[in-house]
Amino acid sequence: MRRDIKRLGGKGQKLWKKAKTLIPGGNQLLSKRAEMFLPDNWPAYYSKAKGVHVWDLDGRKYLDMSIMGIGACMLGYADPDVNAAVSRAVKRGTMATLNAPEEVELAELLCEIHPWAEMVRYARAGGEAMAIAARIARASTGRDVIAFCGYHGWADWYLATNLKDSKGLNDHLLAGLEAKGVPQGLRGSILPFRYNHVEELESIIEDNKGKVAAIIMEPLHGTEPTRGFLEKVRAIADDAGAVLIFDEITMGFRLTGGGAHLLYGIDPDMAIFSKGISNGYPMAAIIGRRNIMQAAQDTFISSTYWTERIGPTAALATIKKLRAKNASKHMKEIGEAVREIWSELGEKHGVDLEIAGLPVLSVLKFLGKDGQALRTLYTQEMLVRGILASHLFYPSLAHTKAHVATYLNAADDAFAVLADAVQKDDVLTRLKGPVAHTGFQRLN
Repeated sequence: MRRDIKRLGGKGQKLWKKAKTLIPGGNQLLSKRAEMFLPDNWPAYYSKAKGVHVWDLDGRKYLDMSIMGIGACMLGYADPDVNAAVSRAVKRGTMATLNAPEEVELAELLCEIHPWAEMVRYARAGGEAMAIAARIARASTGRDVIAFCGYHGWADWYLATNLKDSKGLNDHLLAGLEAKGVPQGLRGSILPFRYNHVEELESIIEDNKGKVAAIIMEPLHGTEPTRGFLEKVRAIADDAGAVLIFDEITMGFRLTGGGAHLLYGIDPDMAIFSKGISNGYPMAAIIGRRNIMQAAQDTFISSTYWTERIGPTAALATIKKLRAKNASKHMKEIGEAVREIWSELGEKHGVDLEIAGLPVLSVLKFLGKDGQALRTLYTQEMLVRGILASHLFYPSLAHTKAHVATYLNAADDAFAVLADAVQKDDVLTRLKGPVAHTGFQRLN
């Protein structure tokens, strides 16, 4: 049922406008800013989330066919089994002078799943876990330079890329980012190469002989590795004496019952997990080989809330359920069904589009001169039909065929609107607010 667009946004938009006067950027995560979806009309805040449904501050219920908490909730929102485990932990106390035994159990489980790993350290967010990994690699090798490809967070070690070249992160994070606040002394310490371009990595190693501490990358994200690519990266790291670090924050446990690298039989020296390993509860893990991880003892890496009990408890419950339910298989099937819907509706309505990524993390791109405006109009039309939708789709174990069928019916109607807007060349006039942002823009 189509809702009145005038009623959308509501209390959430009012609060969002207030938030931008109190919080720089409005919130803590660029990917959840209202302007990234539907400026002036996105509900912005939730009052409740359960399964694959979200309720806004006005009590309106939406089916989430978008990012599922930026991929953090692979079991679905408020999973009863994970919540029950966390509830028990809360009742027993989440912090004490002594340590939580769940830390040891989780370390054993992660090393069992990844037999090459022998030791584990913890944090509570992906970005800080990556910073820890970079520190350990540098401590272990006594070197400073890091070669990388892909997105790995917000910390100084990573954003220092743009000190040497202001466009250094354009192919990895966001175009036009300024490295303000990052010490100039880090210039030249972090060097990018593109995925599947092993020759670029080889050039970095050649130009920095004996200086490269680590090679940091995702084993895959939106593109499959070309034949021999990961094997060559592993060999290059060995020859250079560099630590090979796989960022599994996004893809870990999404493609299989562990790190995505298990699919290719390429063992890194360290791997980083966060997001989906704890189904919405803050948790991150750095796993690695003993001789490298022990370097954490030669530097100072320590934080009070890395010892709280909820994170490890949630991770244990989440990982066990993901594996028991073969969640990766289910997510792939749901993702493939949604990609098929995009393809069929694009052809049916004559909407020019492109589908990228993998079934477990799909990207929908509308083509043509009004591509971004069409994406915004699509989000608007789906929202008034009770569905949270964007250019990304993260499937979860909680998504069912019935949810996909509901999505199909709404998307069919929305695509008809898009096609009519393209034909009449009035895409922009149909929007009830500005076009959605595509990257970083100052909001206050």
